[in-house]
Amino acid sequence: MAEEGAPAPAKGKETTMAVLAHILGIVVGFIGPLIIYLVTNNDPYGKAQAKEALNFQITVLIGWIIGGILTMVLIGTVVLAVVGIANLILCIMAAIAASKGEDYRYPFAIRLIK
Repeated sequence: MAEEGAPAPAKGKETTMAVLAHILGIVVGFIGPLIIYLVTNNDPYGKAQAKEALNFQITVLIGWIIGGILTMVLIGTVVLAVVGIANLILCIMAAIAASKGEDYRYPFAIRLIK
């Protein structure tokens, strides 16, 4: 049951941009969520989810960079694998939640965009 005063879940076209922001994170990294964040001005749900996806993809980029540096000491391959698998799984979970109109927050993300 929904709490009183909580906004109704987004439906239809409103969820499309939110789902797209999360899925594009898998394919093109932070560029996709950034474009959707900049384009969705009149859709508060889509903009909020794009901002969440953008923050997570920036965190993933930082993880890729750290993993790349750590490949010099051989632990980086494990870090790169973990970051890649986490990105795939969490983005799919976020896209499913966004398609239902639920607000999704990634379990770990550096929230640089406020």
